[in-house]
Amino acid sequence: MESMFQEEGSSSVTCSPLQLFSMMSLSPGIGGIGSPYPWLSRELKSEERGLYLIHLLLTCANHVASGSLENANTTLEQISQLASPDGDTMQRIAAYFTGALADRILKTWPGLHRALNSTRIVMLSEEILVQKYFFELFPFLKVAYIMTNQAIVESMEGEKMVHIIDLNAAEPAQWIALFQVLSARPEGPPHLRITGIHQQKEVLDQMAHKLSEEAEKLDIPFQFNPVVSKLENLDFDKLRVKTGEALAISSILQLHSLLALDDESSSSRRKTPILSRNSNGLHLQKVMLMNQSTSLGDLLEKDMINGYSPSPDSASSSSSPASSTASMNAESFLNALWSLSPKVMVVTEQDSNHNGSTLMERLLEALYSYAALFDCLESTVSRTSVERLKVEKMLFGEEIKNIIACEGAERKERHEKLDKWFMRLDLCGFGNVPLSYYGMLQARRFLQSYGCEGYRMREENGCVVICWQDRSLFSTTAWRARK
Repeated sequence: MESMFQEEGSSSVTCSPLQLFSMMSLSPGIGGIGSPYPWLSRELKSEERGLYLIHLLLTCANHVASGSLENANTTLEQISQLASPDGDTMQRIAAYFTGALADRILKTWPGLHRALNSTRIVMLSEEILVQKYFFELFPFLKVAYIMTNQAIVESMEGEKMVHIIDLNAAEPAQWIALFQVLSARPEGPPHLRITGIHQQKEVLDQMAHKLSEEAEKLDIPFQFNPVVSKLENLDFDKLRVKTGEALAISSILQLHSLLALDDESSSSRRKTPILSRNSNGLHLQKVMLMNQSTSLGDLLEKDMINGYSPSPDSASSSSSPASSTASMNAESFLNALWSLSPKVMVVTEQDSNHNGSTLMERLLEALYSYAALFDCLESTVSRTSVERLKVEKMLFGEEIKNIIACEGAERKERHEKLDKWFMRLDLCGFGNVPLSYYGMLQARRFLQSYGCEGYRMREENGCVVICWQDRSLFSTTAWRARK
């Protein structure tokens, strides 16, 4: 629905969502949260509407969390009068969070929820297209490719046989860029094998064709090994890792989905030793899980939103040995990767805390993260752009719905902060490898050439974090198997 409050012309807004959040603790309320439709008495300015939408979303989430569905329904009706998927940034964000909250309510009636979603079909071609739009509209993946490729080039110096495992083989641009660097090596290119993992055979077929074509042009000895599989069901024998080849692993926005299976680990198994298998036999790994409270960063430190205190988030991590016949959680999957003894593994993940145990905690964190992502688009892409609308609806909208509406193994979008990934990888036998100055320099130059001052990059103990303004969004780290 076209919002009656949408501004004409320019896509710029008076106040970005991140600025609105900082004003929350200073605002006594607009018209009173309990008053129905206060905007009917006067037209709200964009800033006032944004503040009011944030209040309504938080109020609605509290009603949903407490099971007060009648009040939640009333609040959803109020939000629908103000939110719009083609309005200003806060209106767009509110539209998708409203849909997620409504979907969570519908899940209390499984039959109704299934019936309403039974005809919803997303074509493979649409999924591929929206990922392509994300690659083109944001610099995040390009920066990750630059850092990953440079780490691989440096770790593979002098190696004659190189094997790369790509945990999400969907974008050939990354490896085409690597081919060009490897072909220019003074000693000549290595014999290169890439094992690509993806759920869709068609995607792997396209990758194989494009990469083989490029390798032939550059005269690089090349093989592509396609593995059609979900990560949690991956049969590691199909990776065909051979003795004598130097192994690198690339994981871009993949590992967080494996955290969903942590919910299946019983709390009674916490603080118990875990047996994991490697090429040298069984070794005992004591994994002492710490029930730490995870802070909400500047959200709570600056007291931006009063009266909404999330529950502490406990670090959950417990696993069974990796197996090719059973689904693996993050820890057993990382243990299995460790057993392959990679010379380098480069991991890029969303740097956000969306894996909290409570709805309110996840909603607050997700509001901040997606406000930043929507703000990126507002600053660089027209509101009427079809590509922008598809990314917001089919990518961000679906991620928001998964974070807010889903629980258990169904909730795959479990993004975590860099410090938690450090803990997980360290416990599974990986040692951090500082990213090189040259790699960071390349990434920083690319980001500066992107033409938008809002994108920033910072270095944290040899790792790279990409931010929008001061909000960290994605991190890239490099690791090696520690013996």
